[in-house]
Amino acid sequence: MGEKKDQMPFTRENYLLMLGGIALLVIGYLVMSADKTEFGFGFMGLTFGPILVFLAFMVPFVAIFFNKKKSKNQRDEMAMKKEAEKTNR
Repeated sequence: MGEKKDQMPFTRENYLLMLGGIALLVIGYLVMSADKTEFGFGFMGLTFGPILVFLAFMVPFVAIFFNKKKSKNQRDEMAMKKEAEKTNR
């Protein structure tokens, strides 16, 4: 079967990026609703707000695929642990 992983799939940075995306989404919708021109046809309602909302929907995708690079020492330790598990079987 598959190997059991000791780590969670998402780190603190992933969750913070997700929360940032949600905050940006709320800000984008607030910007669109704050446009004072008739029917929201001004710059904020038609251009700036939708750009913010689009970026807000892209941030969670980045958060899902974000993977912090491990240092060489951490990679060496992981490799040693895997080798030790193989020899113990």
